[in-house]
Amino acid sequence: MTQLPHELKRIRLNLARSKEFPRGSERHGYEFVAPLDAAGRIDAHLWQKYREHCGVRRFWADEEETGRLVHRPGGREHARWVFDYDEATEFDDEAGYRFGSHVFQPGEYVSIRDEDGDMHTFQVISVEPAT
Repeated sequence: MTQLPHELKRIRLNLARSKEFPRGSERHGYEFVAPLDAAGRIDAHLWQKYREHCGVRRFWADEEETGRLVHRPGGREHARWVFDYDEATEFDDEAGYRFGSHVFQPGEYVSIRDEDGDMHTFQVISVEPAT
């Protein structure tokens, strides 16, 4: 069995409070693997090295979808992190809002724009070593 690098973390995001879900929802969210630096930010250089290990599982009530974490180039201002569920199309991509600058640690909040263009806020529930 191959040991994954210690920089790779499994991050769980649950849907935060919203009009539709006033208490948030543990049945709606994401679990993904990403390399984090010492400050808890996604490390693009390490992602380049370990990207084959950077997957995502989207769970939405009774639906589940798997894909990969992808870094779309664009320089400091326009680069973005997306969850890609089908390499053949960009229609299903879900973009993390300013994922490159967010700190991923329990209790923090991040936003993701879904495939329909709607923005949702999620709470970081856990950050653990990827195994």
